[in-house]
Amino acid sequence: MRVLTGAEPNDHVTDDDLKALYAVPTGQTFLRGNMVSTVDGSATGDDARSASINNPADQRVFSTLRELADVIVVGAGSAKAEKYAPIEGTPIVLVSRKAQVPESLRDAAPGQVLLATCSRSDGLATASEILGEENVLILGSHRVDLPQLKTTLADRGWTSQLCEGGPHLLRDLVFQGCVDELTGTTVPRLVAGAYPRITEGAPLDVPLALRLLLEDDGTLLGRWSLGG
Repeated sequence: MRVLTGAEPNDHVTDDDLKALYAVPTGQTFLRGNMVSTVDGSATGDDARSASINNPADQRVFSTLRELADVIVVGAGSAKAEKYAPIEGTPIVLVSRKAQVPESLRDAAPGQVLLATCSRSDGLATASEILGEENVLILGSHRVDLPQLKTTLADRGWTSQLCEGGPHLLRDLVFQGCVDELTGTTVPRLVAGAYPRITEGAPLDVPLALRLLLEDDGTLLGRWSLGG
């Protein structure tokens, strides 16, 4: 892996180098979205999972970003599709308007998995029973208030926030002004098909400013600030 732009030239980026290159600002709440896609724009392969298109270079950065995060934010649907498991030392916050908790996360230790949902959700009672009432965050009535979610997590001391998708959640976070940075991997593959992009939903137009670009055997790994 080598640095192309945005930092001192380096043809042999170590794991410690990656932590420095992707370090988050201190003293502020910082939400980063991280996604992977193919050259033709697909966020998944034919099994509807991002795991089917990522590669060792993407996995290195993915693991680094998790190490740097205080909390992982992910849509419940994506957590289910990707078969999420609890992460030792890092809480996972599911975002679900329907208060759904994927089976793979239902046996997590208390406090390892939280749920951000709505007061009008029919699944509140079941989610509270699974996770504990104190781990169900009711933020909004008909949809999850995402700016409030960002603030609520920061109030718990989780200021380095990492959103791992899915595409609808990332789009909504961007639209509501919650995302400070996008990190994205482009893998050198074409898959065609009608697969989702890294953002899905109503149109938006948000300029990005490139901060860092790495390359590893044709895989490009970028870091962009939102707002240009």
